[in-house]
Amino acid sequence: MTRSGPKFFTIFTTAIIITGNMIGAGILALPINLGPAGLLPSVIGAVAVWAVMTFCALIIARQPYLAENPHADLPTFFEQVLGKTGKYISVGANLIIFYGLLTAYLAGVMSVVTSWLHPALPEWVLLCIYFGIVTGLASMGEVFLRKGNTYFILTMWTLFLLMLGMVIPHMHKGDVMAADWHFFMGGLPILVVAFNFHNIVPTVCRFLNNDRRAVTKAIWLGSGLGMVMTVVWTVAVMAALPMEGNNGANIISAFNLNQPATIPLGKMITSSFFNEVAFGFAIVAMSTAYIATAIALISFIRDLVSGRKVNRWFVAAVAFMPPLLVSIFYPDVFLEALNIVGGVGVGTLFGILPGLLLIKQGGAGSSTRWIGYGIVAFFLVVLGVEVLQEMGMLHISPDVEYWTAHTIRR
Repeated sequence: MTRSGPKFFTIFTTAIIITGNMIGAGILALPINLGPAGLLPSVIGAVAVWAVMTFCALIIARQPYLAENPHADLPTFFEQVLGKTGKYISVGANLIIFYGLLTAYLAGVMSVVTSWLHPALPEWVLLCIYFGIVTGLASMGEVFLRKGNTYFILTMWTLFLLMLGMVIPHMHKGDVMAADWHFFMGGLPILVVAFNFHNIVPTVCRFLNNDRRAVTKAIWLGSGLGMVMTVVWTVAVMAALPMEGNNGANIISAFNLNQPATIPLGKMITSSFFNEVAFGFAIVAMSTAYIATAIALISFIRDLVSGRKVNRWFVAAVAFMPPLLVSIFYPDVFLEALNIVGGVGVGTLFGILPGLLLIKQGGAGSSTRWIGYGIVAFFLVVLGVEVLQEMGMLHISPDVEYWTAHTIRR
């Protein structure tokens, strides 16, 4: 009698952990950061990058080492399959991802709170209160992911549907074929981070007892739900907001001001109920992603110090103090942090390294090896675009003249 795999309910609840990890800051930034490229490039690019990112997650999940060593995390994994160099690269990239994402979530939540609530308390005090709540939930570890995460996800979906329902009536026909592919290149780092959930792949494998079929189903289902939500939201926002004009409630103005999509939408949809729903969605989405990322970070640090006696408070301080301090001293770092995370951290760790795995494990001239070369080449382009932009050697900005000629008629 063979042992049956995990039941569908277990697979589904694991899948929505993936969805919750994906739907964070990326979905709020994507329509604005990618909007000036046009609707067609945004949709095609989102689906294509989602497919590549999901495939890279499956490359990691199907490595025998994770099944043979259920308590291992990514640094140990990459050391075993790619040697010491793989470990050092994975540690550096992971720190960029973890600290960058946690910083972005903290800064993003505070920008939403201060924009809508105009609180009397200093921003750093509110930040510390919020930090204490979500970090406390993250300290519950996988217990929270198993039991509490589902309620967060259901709340997020409810708010998302309410918000989407209020945006749809404002959608209008425009020039769907209008496209600025040059600007699209600058949006690649945000696309990559929008479909990132790979840090929790070892956790997903443990939840599903390393059952290969169950893990594959959970990854496709969870990332697929996240992709649908992201694409639907991106289309709705881009069809509702004009590129220019409309008293500042437009995509290009929001891009120049580093605003999430909910702020220009709030200016256009003059409804207090919409603002309340959008506020709730932003807080729940980023909090859900923060908690999942924080749990993965704790596992990552424990993996680094495995075999040594280390105080748990030291682990907590190393994990959470850097993003808290950066968020306090640099509160406007939201979009900048996401770009660096996507272009440098995620692209290297969950793009280039999985591609190198395929190259190493594929035979000479095999399709596996050629796919690996393709993956590495794509993420090297993403890395190059971000590094050149950060160094000031590449300037990609919205083509105002082009979009003026293609102004959407309301």
